[in-house]
Amino acid sequence: MKKLFPIGVIFIITFLFFWQFFVKGLLPIPADTIVGLYYPFRDIYSKTNPNGVPFKNFLITDSVRQQYPWRNLSLDIIKKSELPIWNPYNFAGTPLMQNFQSAAFYPFNILFFLMPFSTSWSLLIFLGPLLAGIFMYLYLNNLRLSKISNILGAISFSFCGFFVAWMEWGTIIHTALWLPLILLSIDKILQKNSKLFAWCLLFVLSLVFSFLAGHLQTFFYLFLFSLVYFLVRWLQFGKNLKSLVLFSVLGLSFIILTIFQWLPTLKFIALSARNLDISDWRMDGWFIPWQNIIQLLVPDFFGNPTTLNYWGVWNYGEFSGYVGILPFLMALFALFFRKDKKTLFFGLAFFLSLIFALPTFLAQIPFKLQIPLFSTSQPTRLLFITDFSLAVLAGFGLDYFIKSKNRKQILYVLGIFFVIFPTLWLIVLFFHGNLTSIENLKVSKQNLIFPTVVFFMVSVLLLTIIFYPKNRLRERVQAVLLCLLVLVTVIDLFRFGWKFEPFTKKEYLFPETKVTAFLQNQKQPFRIMSADSRILPPNFSIMYKIQTLDGYDPLYLRRYGELMAASGRGIPSINPPFGFNRIITPQDPLSRISDLLGVKYVLSLEEQKNIKLNLVFTDGSVKVYEKSTVSPRAFFVNNTLLVTSKQEAINAMFDLNYSLSKRAVVENAIPDKNLFQPNWDLGKVDFISYQENEVVLKTKTSGNGFLVLTDSFYPTWHAIIDDKKAKIYLTDYNFRGVIIPKGEHTVEFYNTLF
Repeated sequence: MKKLFPIGVIFIITFLFFWQFFVKGLLPIPADTIVGLYYPFRDIYSKTNPNGVPFKNFLITDSVRQQYPWRNLSLDIIKKSELPIWNPYNFAGTPLMQNFQSAAFYPFNILFFLMPFSTSWSLLIFLGPLLAGIFMYLYLNNLRLSKISNILGAISFSFCGFFVAWMEWGTIIHTALWLPLILLSIDKILQKNSKLFAWCLLFVLSLVFSFLAGHLQTFFYLFLFSLVYFLVRWLQFGKNLKSLVLFSVLGLSFIILTIFQWLPTLKFIALSARNLDISDWRMDGWFIPWQNIIQLLVPDFFGNPTTLNYWGVWNYGEFSGYVGILPFLMALFALFFRKDKKTLFFGLAFFLSLIFALPTFLAQIPFKLQIPLFSTSQPTRLLFITDFSLAVLAGFGLDYFIKSKNRKQILYVLGIFFVIFPTLWLIVLFFHGNLTSIENLKVSKQNLIFPTVVFFMVSVLLLTIIFYPKNRLRERVQAVLLCLLVLVTVIDLFRFGWKFEPFTKKEYLFPETKVTAFLQNQKQPFRIMSADSRILPPNFSIMYKIQTLDGYDPLYLRRYGELMAASGRGIPSINPPFGFNRIITPQDPLSRISDLLGVKYVLSLEEQKNIKLNLVFTDGSVKVYEKSTVSPRAFFVNNTLLVTSKQEAINAMFDLNYSLSKRAVVENAIPDKNLFQPNWDLGKVDFISYQENEVVLKTKTSGNGFLVLTDSFYPTWHAIIDDKKAKIYLTDYNFRGVIIPKGEHTVEFYNTLF
């Protein structure tokens, strides 16, 4: 039981952080932004909240705009005994599991098969800091630190700034939490533990679980860190060749076990606009601004988005690396006075991660040289390694403090803090400059109070431990004081975390509305478009199984992005920059491209007076218009134009002398040009079924016809006509075309993983 007691403490602490979920039934997801920011959901509460339901944190809406809908759709498809390969509801069709962040095969998804989705999601978020704390405790315990030191390191890792900032995403933290278990496995394997097979299995599974958790950049940092750690420990343990071979085999096992995920993802990346339409690395906030190092000590010095007073550069969450006053102090104590190789290693990891996250010369090299993967990754996420290293060093520091015969050494570190805090107070009280307004300094002053109080309490407790008189009660008193230090840290980190994390009512999470119900009741398939960004934002439509042109994903098909860029420009220009980044929201319902793609309904907050738009439904502020010029989602064309390049294709698409509903532009058909006729028969086509991974059509023609399906072209889609394979041609720049022989046929489009 004594061995399990620290694990129980970590569980209780994590449970208390999530008490609103377990006691009040509130969900750890920013669902309040759904009903507070967006229509038609705001209209549900318009009588009680005419200005919208108050929401806590607008900064973390990605979890309801990306991760939650993607995971929901993926698991819906898996429950039908299918692979979650395709999302037909955004970007006119796009890969799903290949986007990585859907985390379709993360093993803890088993939760979603046992209980309601929202409950399972909440437990998934709860497991993030819980498992991170347990794994960190086990790792530090393996390094023979004191139990109280292990607990301090575990808590500071579980609720560090990086974890708090990304906690409710459900992907980033679950990718990161496996790092201490991986390092523990490396140590046990190199030490030739008696349970070698079990530790080898745990090492591979930890890597696999981290990889499948859904965030490639975080995994990349974790993998690099683990690799360097292994090499260092391998050198320390005697450069055993058998160990090197064993780890090579384990690494190969990991690659083989995850091939079903990384191979389709690489294919998607190759066809995406990831390398073209990314943020400029020279913009403010791409690196951590130098002044934001203050947030390691005072997390809200520049304000906080939840109190709507953040006045720092760009994104608060990207710069949040706080681990608590005591852990940071103990980390510095270890760096200054603990002289061993482990402290040196994690100290270097701390400094190097900061060097490459700050706008230093070294940090800019990967972006200047356009090194793959590095050049498209925002370096602020290196705070994962920074915070992990600080948490480990915090455990080292407290353990050294407890066991040291010269505890007074910590007075030097306290002295540094006694200089920093008064300096910060002098700045907020008396500094007035062009860069900092009086109002901003008032925010800083207010947010400096709590860290100062925490530092004062920590100082008093540490000084009491140092100078407590030598008597028979000394050890017991010091044990109590050490527990109080950990308690102060818990309060410190809880205050920081609770301030940032929203817990919201279940009924706020994608509620049913009259508008969505109206659209769901119309004959499928069709697409919709929002004429206002405040209505049904990208990816929300997934939750209602409604198809749209918009989408929000770091990975989207390059062809689709180019087509939407040209459509927005109104000219056949496909050159980057596209004018959008990750979020595509076409808002011209009358463009020839929206007609081609089957946009049947337009949602608007304003009255639309165009004769092509007919008002068919109204509820609250949202008006639903039906278009009279929409093309069917699948149709036969009169003729086809064969082209050899995408520029020729986009030029033909914008040739106003030809109708897109009558002529199809085909790119990859030159080898089969003898199969193409000058004119095609205009037959009849009906949808038999439309599923995520399968579309079945019934066709009837009196002659050969060319069928266009305006779903995105992708190499894993295949076609069968009456059980015979048929070639899918890249048509109308981004879509699918098939030659249909005369007569009645069943045409099936189906999707495969490879």
